[in-house]
Amino acid sequence: MICRINNYSITPMVVLLITMLSISPSAMGNDYLSPLALVADSASNKIYIAEYTARQIAVFDKATESITHEIPLPDKPSGLALSADGKQLFVTTAIPKGQLHIINLETGKIKQSISVGHSPVAAVLSPANKLIYICNQFKNCISVIKLETGQPVAEISVLREPIATIITPDGRHLFIANYLPAGVADGEYAASAVSVIDTNTQKVTCNIRLPNGSTDLRGICVSPDGNYVYVTHILARYQLPTTQLERGWVNTNALSIIDVKKLSLLNTVLLDDVDLGAANPWAAGCTSDGKYICVTHAGTHELSVIDRIKLHHKLAQVEAGEKVSDSVSSANDVPNALSFLVGLRRRVKLTGNGPRGLAISGTKVYVAEYYTDSLAVVDVNEKGPLKVQSLALGPRPEMDIERKGEMLFNDARLCFQQWQSCASCHPGQGRVDGLNWDLLNDGIGNPKNTKSMLLTHQTPPSMITGIRDNAGIAVRAGIKFILFTEPSEEDAQAIDAYLKSLKPLPSPYLEDGKLSSAAQRGKAVFKKANCLSCHQTPLYTDLQKYDIGIGKGLDQQRVFDTPSLIETWRTAPYLYDGRAVTIYEVLTKYNPNDTHGTTSNLNKQELNDLVEFILSL
Repeated sequence: MICRINNYSITPMVVLLITMLSISPSAMGNDYLSPLALVADSASNKIYIAEYTARQIAVFDKATESITHEIPLPDKPSGLALSADGKQLFVTTAIPKGQLHIINLETGKIKQSISVGHSPVAAVLSPANKLIYICNQFKNCISVIKLETGQPVAEISVLREPIATIITPDGRHLFIANYLPAGVADGEYAASAVSVIDTNTQKVTCNIRLPNGSTDLRGICVSPDGNYVYVTHILARYQLPTTQLERGWVNTNALSIIDVKKLSLLNTVLLDDVDLGAANPWAAGCTSDGKYICVTHAGTHELSVIDRIKLHHKLAQVEAGEKVSDSVSSANDVPNALSFLVGLRRRVKLTGNGPRGLAISGTKVYVAEYYTDSLAVVDVNEKGPLKVQSLALGPRPEMDIERKGEMLFNDARLCFQQWQSCASCHPGQGRVDGLNWDLLNDGIGNPKNTKSMLLTHQTPPSMITGIRDNAGIAVRAGIKFILFTEPSEEDAQAIDAYLKSLKPLPSPYLEDGKLSSAAQRGKAVFKKANCLSCHQTPLYTDLQKYDIGIGKGLDQQRVFDTPSLIETWRTAPYLYDGRAVTIYEVLTKYNPNDTHGTTSNLNKQELNDLVEFILSL
């Protein structure tokens, strides 16, 4: 075990004394570490670990399997990149006024901090180490920084919530995983895409569409030869009613393969088994010899080790028209084939909880286990069953009820056959997946857009139609009728506590934390348009239900719960069925009779100001 208290190394004997004295680590001031992202330096035999809630980088020595020291940070680290010479570490901190910190690894000090966009979550260096590319998740753009000067070269807009990125070995293309779908939810197609940037022009050349229902993109990696990019995501079966879970009828979990030369999707394979889901795939990486693709599963606490050569051979057979199994005789069958990876993938149970980022060094895969403050180590070159180590990164503090609830919210073991967790449909700390779901709580054949869980306990009733009296009832119903298991009251109470603890994130539309001039004008328009009658402060809802004439089909004359407008900026698409891409459309195109605010008499400037105010909440 790697032992630390308040960033000081302690011996096992001290740990024993602490135990004998019944002094809990939390009583001594120790906090959760929450390892999130990793980067390996093979030359120095070190692994750098971003410990999210501890606000620090831990330096792990692979030879001694110990933490040598920590590097404190001003904010929570969200992504890491290492210079080719191993002398500098680049750390993003996911805050509204995002920062890229450049750490001199010889001194262990931050030598420069560069302002970037809202909530940067990933960084990647160009092969020549002249530029660094950073995903600004909530500004929907990529910052390009010239390292020699620390000055921005470009800011490139992408689709929606860029969360992970990879550059090809030749440095020609940058691939960006957009976390969520960017369009309407009530059409025939709703899915996230992978954006591709030409690094010569610093412009988006294309957006590669993933299969219908693709959402919650998390991890991205490139093969050592630069021919393929691999992306992890959920593949939701949102167009089916949620009547059963077996055989992936609600959520499946996937790996999409992109052909780099063609800049197109080759195919998508499922990471689940026929009767056992592999929920919430997170990080992906290739071994340097190109033999394996490794994927962490945050919901089922596993590592998938996929034979990359055999995978591509089988995909080539399918492309050639060969029937490779009873269920797969064409390329179109692959995204629905739960047995496609049989014989190609080893599914490794980890002993820690909440695997997130991974780093591969030689034949060993290192995995950050978020909720157990541990580091898993798996040697993928072993024959037979792979052995798993889980190294404690410090004394584990007692888990309070909110932390336990967060862990359970992300744990697919609460679900029948482990197909999904609560976070599968409410990713990003209980927010939205951008899809419509037919949850059966108010009938069948009338799907509703996923709601954010922010403020649900403070704004009863719950669900879009207010069908549940409060969020506590909704949590227990969700476990029973969406996860298809009987809820433990202790677990449900912990999830309640976690959801109650969620706090709004400052809007990217704010300027220095305050309303812009346009939003200030929009605040007055908000009152003029009578929006305040239903969206009353401070929660911007009156907790009532109304028929405002927007119901279609089976939802005609349906009353809908007045939603809170707080964090509206991150919950698109809008209206109960996700038909509106923008708030402007809500106020104009889908408000013909002024039932959704008196907006027909507003000029364009007033409408734009009103939108700016709403998106600033």
